[in-house]
Amino acid sequence: MSIIFQSLGRTVAAGVALLVLILFGAGLGGDLHLIGMRWLHAMAGVMWVGLLWYFNFVQIPSMPKIPDEQKPAIGKVIAPTALFWFRWAALATVVTGLAIAFAAGYLVPALTLTAGVRTIGIGMWLALAMAFNVWFIIWPNQKKALGIVQVEPAEKAAAARFAMLTSRFNTMLSIPMLYCMIAQGNGG
Repeated sequence: MSIIFQSLGRTVAAGVALLVLILFGAGLGGDLHLIGMRWLHAMAGVMWVGLLWYFNFVQIPSMPKIPDEQKPAIGKVIAPTALFWFRWAALATVVTGLAIAFAAGYLVPALTLTAGVRTIGIGMWLALAMAFNVWFIIWPNQKKALGIVQVEPAEKAAAARFAMLTSRFNTMLSIPMLYCMIAQGNGG
């Protein structure tokens, strides 16, 4: 059994296999297309917001406490990998969310904030703003801050600060966004 947990790929595959066993073993199939899209949306969203909160609640506050000789491990290994998953999870969350709204027939009413789907529409707009920030503000500035793109030290420091402030802005937006996503399906 321990061989499953020695590889992330095998661990994820085992989780998917367990899900299939639960779905079909307990007769919980249902509309697998829409449920599957919602599941993918939730999985991507958990990764996206989880990494957003990791950056803001763990990595950023911990950086001043890390000795200078150990900081390259964060900047050269951990942060680029986390940012890879962060930005692709943001895109996957948006794409699956829009696909769900389209398939369920409420995409345009939600985006135009029509009564009945206004709450999810607000959540969608918040998520779209957050995803824009990830791809067009945070990631380009993080590339400078991490040295992936070479810039002068002053520009590197300014880019790091701007990326951090935008990440904090996204953390703020994530609170009402998550509420709107949950509230719509629960009478909100």
